[in-house]
Amino acid sequence: MNVSAQVLEGGCLCGAVRYRLGSQPFEAGYCHCSMCQRAAGAPVLAFATVPLKDLVFTGNPRRRRSSDFGERWFCADCGTQLAMRVDHQPDTIDFTIASLDSPELMRPEFHIFFGSHIPWFDTTDDCQRHARFRPDTPGLDPAG
Repeated sequence: MNVSAQVLEGGCLCGAVRYRLGSQPFEAGYCHCSMCQRAAGAPVLAFATVPLKDLVFTGNPRRRRSSDFGERWFCADCGTQLAMRVDHQPDTIDFTIASLDSPELMRPEFHIFFGSHIPWFDTTDDCQRHARFRPDTPGLDPAG
């Protein structure tokens, strides 16, 4: 993914929480898991990854543990989901692509948890689809 050298910024619906990315995002994808569906109120959530130190907030996102392996960061005022941090990748964080000021600059490259996709929804891309995590997901035991 080559987004260009421009600084990427984003934020929540109401403007109470803003962020700036200090590096180029990587590993952009769609997540179809039921937790992302419920948290986003949508059939899929598009995300990309940056080093934790490179997601710099203005305002304070609220954090909530949403599973036994991760937490979601969101605006406490309007509820916009902004990021997801997982225990098996402590040095990175995933941010929601649609919360960028220019989400069209970031194109997802794969689907995860496609085994949980909602049958009436599909994208028209030819990205690889994985039933759960990608086999090469950093921090996960490939045997587990």
